Amino acid sequence: MNPEQFVRRLGEARASAILRCPSALTARPAMEAAVRGGFRIVEFTLTIPGALDRVEEFAGRPDLIVGAGTVLTVEEARASVERGASFLVSPVMDPLVIEAARSLGVAMIPGCHTPTEMLSAHRAGAPLQKLFPAPGTGPAFVRACLGPMPFLRIVPTNGLDAGNAKAWLDAGAFALGFNHALFVPEELAAGAFDRVEDRARALLAALR
Repeated sequence: MNPEQFVRRLGEARASAILRCPSALTARPAMEAAVRGGFRIVEFTLTIPGALDRVEEFAGRPDLIVGAGTVLTVEEARASVERGASFLVSPVMDPLVIEAARSLGVAMIPGCHTPTEMLSAHRAGAPLQKLFPAPGTGPAFVRACLGPMPFLRIVPTNGLDAGNAKAWLDAGAFALGFNHALFVPEELAAGAFDRVEDRARALLAALR
């Protein structure tokens, strides 16, 4: 899947599921629950033990688009794509990693916190800009950034929940990445994956 195709699919879905957990045993059932709840674009952060195994496993399913998150180096970008990642995400804006993603033919979503970082990411070739961490002004920040720079495609991934998801989209966010609002650490530790499925349905319903 080339970057343009991914951007189109993410724009249609409007949301992705982002999993970060400390246990390799938890990763598969947690993401399976999110998929049962309706998510079709999913991301495993590389902080998960054995994350690339899960990327490869889920990338083999034709109904899913799978990415790798917390990609901090060119080597991690290459390894992720080799294992089947269709997109890469980072908490920071590193031009070297953006260029690596471009050379690998996949979309890169670098982490940006300021308008300057977002513009720099855009100029470096990143088709999407991850807003991380979320500013205290929330959706108003997205709206303010898009005023002078409407060409940005901002994807907030922090400070989101079912109660404010629609407000972020109404402010102009291109799509949303759900992490803690979907995967609650205490529920994952308790194996309460049915709660993850319920949350997934509720979050996706909130987008409508």
